[in-house]
This record gives sequence, structure tokens and C-alpha cells, in this order.
Amino acid sequence: MSNKILKEKIQQAIGILNEKSVDMWLTFVRESAISSDPVMEMIVGEHCTWQTAFIICKDGDTTAIVGSLEKDKYEKNGLYKNVIGYLKSIREPLVDYIKLKDPKSIAVNYSKDSVLADGLTYGMYQIFLDHLQGTDYVNRLVSSEEIISALRGRKSATEISIMKEAIKETLKIFDSVTKYIKPAVSEIQIADFIKKIVVKKGFGLAWEEDHCPAVFTGPDTQGAHSGPTNRKVKPGHLVNIDFGITYKGYCSDLQRTWYILKKGEKQAPPEVEKGFNVIRDSIQMVADKLRPGVKGCDMDDIARNYILSQGYEEYPHGLGHQVGMQVHDGGAGLFPRWERYGNTPFMQLEESQVFTIEPRLTVKGFGTSTLEEEVVLTKDGCKFLAKPQKKLMLI
Repeated sequence: MSNKILKEKIQQAIGILNEKSVDMWLTFVRESAISSDPVMEMIVGEHCTWQTAFIICKDGDTTAIVGSLEKDKYEKNGLYKNVIGYLKSIREPLVDYIKLKDPKSIAVNYSKDSVLADGLTYGMYQIFLDHLQGTDYVNRLVSSEEIISALRGRKSATEISIMKEAIKETLKIFDSVTKYIKPAVSEIQIADFIKKIVVKKGFGLAWEEDHCPAVFTGPDTQGAHSGPTNRKVKPGHLVNIDFGITYKGYCSDLQRTWYILKKGEKQAPPEVEKGFNVIRDSIQMVADKLRPGVKGCDMDDIARNYILSQGYEEYPHGLGHQVGMQVHDGGAGLFPRWERYGNTPFMQLEESQVFTIEPRLTVKGFGTSTLEEEVVLTKDGCKFLAKPQKKLMLI
């Protein structure tokens, strides 16, 4: 990530601290190349070795307390106003700085519901408590979950611009795939075709290579997060692909669906068309209601209930998730009221968050019909970040 965006996010964090009435946000890490706190990519942009504290305060002060061998590096990048180096122990400069600021609340990175806000390991938490021993600050620790959720979710204009570019490049690859798909080509061959384009263009994959892209042809395929197989495309199959790239530090995540015409067919069978149209319409129904202040579970209800009303089984996952530097980003999601999602389905959505909308259903005898679109929440609604698929693509 560029220093420009890192500086934007640090300034944004200061505003969020004021909004949440939290005096200090402290990210405590060590050997981050091995065990990295997810927030490092947003407020630091590089790794550290010794015990290190990156501190952002409500009053606008920003301080990095770092190992002496890395002091020059952090001074050079200019992200933190104060860079304090230490040699034998971080304890003294860390406690001195906290006493100087005397915060009433110190947010640290633990969370029960969001893995992206749960970067403080148990061992480092114990070390941090040891450093604070004998002070009252151990009683002032709070979770930084709300801070991190807001920081990751609220995309700046620069971030949105990059994400639009990532989506545009992803759709270009889908256009190439449309020309490549044909009967007798296997799921693995389609995936390899996509990966070669990604490498040639210098992009990364948005998630693990073993199932990015995920390619499925015909009925009775493997689960949604399974990798491609030697199963071959045949006439009468629905083919769907779940795929995304990393581009300038940000991810895309889209799905598209095709139908392979049988000999003599000029259009898909009515049941295939219906399945596709139900998915397409459910996405638009959600987009029509999606806006700041609503809860994700209520958005999931719209798509889930509509699909059930049309005679299909419910999809076995949430309707959508946030996208950003990680393909599954942010805190709140368009999730059902299932225990596995914790509190995230009930969080109010905010302006400038980017979500996927990705329902799916099974068309018996043909395969899975699914789409995945990305939208950004605006002041009074949402906008698609690219033109959504409105018609079933025919091969």
C-alpha cells in the first residue's frame, strides 16, 4: 500500500477515535513477518522485529516505539510523528509515554467476532499486562473492534478508485474466459487459463490458489470453497466461476454464470432461465434497500426469503461480506442470524463500506446458478461498482 493511503487511514483513525470517545489505540506486535496483526497493513505497511507499539491518540498524536535497529526505517517513512527507539526493553519508554498521555481508555486489538480486529496474540497480551503492572492502565483496556471495523469499512475516494480498477480488470478476465469455455474443457483447465492471465498481467489472487478461481460445471459439484476438478464441461451444464484478484493492495471478488447450449438449443431451458433470474432479481431487491443504518441480517432476509418463496432451498452461507485489502474484510456483513456470525449480522451498515451480494441456488439437473456483485454504500443508498450481470451468458 502507498504511503499516501497509509497516511489517509491514520488520519481517519484519529477521527474514529474521537467519534468513539477512545483516547488511545495501541497496536502491540513483534516478529510481524511471522505473526502479523491484520491492522498492520492499514496503519504501518511493513513488518517489525522486536516488541513494537504503534500508538494513535484521539488528540492527533501518533507515536511508534520501536527497536533501535528499526528506528531509522520508521523515521524515514514519515507515518508517525514521534519515533522512539529502545535497546534492552520496551517497558520504560512504553509506560512513560502512556503515563504522559494518561488515557482514560486504551483500545487494543482483541475481538470475539472479528478476526481482523483480533491481532493481539495471547502471549503478547500477557507481556503487555506485565509492562503495565503496578499502574491503573491495566483497568483501562478496551477492545479496538469498533475502531478497526470502521477504519477497514469506510473506504476513502482513493480506495474506491483502486477497487473499481480491480473490478474492471477482473471483468476483462471473465470476458476472456467466456471465449475459452467450451464442451470437454475441464474445471482445472479453465482455472489454469485464468491463472495464466493473472500472472501475465502481474496481479495476485484474492484468496488461496487452490480455489481461486473456484470453477464448477454441471450438477452435483463440490462445495462452494472447493477447488476445481477434472470434471469436464458438457452441453446442458451451468458453469459458474468465483474469482478475484489483488490489485494495488486491494481485492476484487465476483462470480459469473454461463449455460452450455445443447445441440439445437438457442436459449437456456425455462428452469435454467428462471433460476438465473431469481438470483439476479434477489440481488437487485437487496440493492434497492441497502443503505447506511440498515442491519446486514435484514438484507440477508430479503434475498433468502425471496429465493425460498420461489421454491428453492436457502443458500448455506451469508448473503455478502465486505471487501477491501482482504477479500473478507471489515466487521459487519450481510449475514443471517446464525450463531457462527456472532454480532456481525446486527451491526448497522455505514456509508463507504463495500459489500458483495452473492446468493446462490441449485437448478436440479443443471448445476448452480449464482452471481456475485460488489456495491458501495452511498449517503442514501448503494451503487454497483461495475455493471452487474443481467443476462445468462450462453456458450
